[in-house]
This record gives sequence, structure tokens and C-alpha cells, in this order.
Amino acid sequence: MEARLPTKNRAKSRHQPLTTGLTMKTILLSTALTGLLSGAVLAEDIIVAGFGGNVQEDLAKTLWTPAAEALGATLLQQSHDGLGAIRVQVQSGNPGWDVVHLGAEDCAAGAREGLFEPLDYNVIDAAGVPAGQKADNWVGINSYSVVLAWRKDKYGDKHPTNWADFWNTTDFPGRRALSVYPQEMFEIASMADGVAKDAMYPLDYARALASLEKIKPEISVWWTTGAQSAQLLADGEVDMEAIWSSRVVGVIKNGAPVEFTYQDAVLGTGCLAILKGTNKLELAEKFVGQSVSPALQARIPELMPYYSPTNVDAYALAKVSPEALAESNATPENAAKQVALDFDWWADNMADMVEEYRVLIGQ
Repeated sequence: MEARLPTKNRAKSRHQPLTTGLTMKTILLSTALTGLLSGAVLAEDIIVAGFGGNVQEDLAKTLWTPAAEALGATLLQQSHDGLGAIRVQVQSGNPGWDVVHLGAEDCAAGAREGLFEPLDYNVIDAAGVPAGQKADNWVGINSYSVVLAWRKDKYGDKHPTNWADFWNTTDFPGRRALSVYPQEMFEIASMADGVAKDAMYPLDYARALASLEKIKPEISVWWTTGAQSAQLLADGEVDMEAIWSSRVVGVIKNGAPVEFTYQDAVLGTGCLAILKGTNKLELAEKFVGQSVSPALQARIPELMPYYSPTNVDAYALAKVSPEALAESNATPENAAKQVALDFDWWADNMADMVEEYRVLIGQ
């Protein structure tokens, strides 16, 4: 498929502040192989670009490093700042990355633009990945949730339990924080305004914007990174916020009086895609296949608390403690409480939503 270049910028990635440009920074986290035969020559490098930070470190430890080792390849990592940076790589005709990690809404958008190679599912065994979490040009490797979290020392037993409570400043006064990324914020604003989870899409963005306009004066911080969102709660700078569940675990384990709920959370997927034009297509496909294999996916529940594997066959192999299983965001019990992000809707509407949201929050 020939790349279809947009006439205007699509949205920046969910992990990129709306005020950030297309600066690409290299992490230089080369992973040396161990356990090879003495004198063996490394076959190739596999270059993976992700969001950086803790999520990339965790994915590398849990999936990517063992995937590369299984192939006798060297894992090299870089960070990207969104779909725009990936366009630049592909348009160059000689991309410097082989595989990218994105949110599935960006994978869907990039696939529409022809930025990714089609995946050969004869090489990539993704039979255990549900249909909604894979496509011709990308496959989901992890799930995440955006949840409501609050300070126990502020609210005690009378704490917020859903987004309607977050919007209820009379019964639940306090400092609040939301994200600068429109994904998930439109969904939670819709639920706060009474939209049922099973009637979320097609999203009524005018209604969502109106709901966000109501809460805007009460938002103390529009956070731009997962680290910032965690620090806000840990330091008590805000009393409640929308935050990635994976960030809450560190705050709680460090002793902060914080709780959260999966009720009315937004369930999303992180995906891998292979850049159009890579000269390592065969290796890249094998790497993706390893990353989505049940054997490696089974490592997620214990090594990446509050994330879940996308390959459901992993649960038959995983040695998961009852505590880890209860924390896992995509178990049937926890998933039923959440609204699943519609990746295709966001891929079709992202650009407009970012512009609207940018204006609303003053970014």
C-alpha cells in the first residue's frame, strides 16, 4: 500500500505533550546478549522505538530482550515522540527503526497512512490475540487502563467511585488533574455526563467537550507524563486524578495513601508495528512473533503489574499469584467494569479531537 501523506498533521501520540514538537531523542539502551557460544558473531541488530521511560524499560525487560535473545539478535532501543516522528522515518525511504511501540489508536491511524508493513501471521502466531487487538499491519502486545485514583487522607471512606463523582465538586471538593491527551479524557467526560459504557461509540465529542468545559475550572494540573501524574498524587499536590493504573502501583507501593478503582476506567492496548521500508523485515516479523508469543506474554502479570497480556493463551502458562491476577487490568472481572477504547474511531477522528482539546485546555 502506498503511503498516503496527510494534508494536515494528525494527532501527536498519547505519550507526547501537545506542546511538544517532533524532537527524537535516543535512549541508547543497547542490550548485550548473554549465553551465546564463545566467539559467536551476532546476527543482526533489531531497533525498537517506544515511548521511553518506565513503560519502555518494563517492556524491554519483560518481552523485547528475551525476544531478541531467542533470535540471536541485539536489541537496540530508541524513543519516539509520536506518529509524526514515525512519518518522518518512513518518508525518508530508509527508516532508522525496525519496530515501533504505540497505542493501538496510533497503530490504526498509521496503518491507514501506509506507514507500516503488513504482518505475516504465518510467521507471527497471534491466534491467542482477540480480533479487536490485532489488524493487518499491527498487533497488540499489552493492555493498560486509565483509572480514577484519589488520596485516602483527603476523602477517607467517603471517596469518589466514578467519573460523576470526579465532576461533583460539591460533595467531593479537592484539587484535580487530567491528562493533556484527548484519548480517554473524552470517554471519562462522557461517562461523567451520563453516557453508558456500551453506548460510548460513535463518541459524541460535542457532548464530551461540553462536559470537559464544566470541570475545566476545577482542574489544577493538566499532566503531560506518567511520571508527573504519579508525583502529583504521591506529593499530595492533587487529591484525585485520571491516571494510568500502571503508575498507581508505584505510588501505592511507596507508601502514599492512595487508592484507585477499575470502575469506569478506559481499557486500551499497546501495539507493535513494523515500519514500511525496513531492510530487516524478516527479523522484525520474527521479533514481533516472539513478543506476542504465549511464553513471553506469560511474563507480563508478574513483571508488569496492572498491565495484562493480549495473548489470552498466556494465562495457561503464567505462574500468576492470586494477588497479581486480581491486579491485572484485563481479567474478565476487571475488564467488565471498563469501557474499551475504540481504536478505529480515534484513528478516524484524532486530528480534529486534538485541535478541539488543545483549544479547550489552553495548550
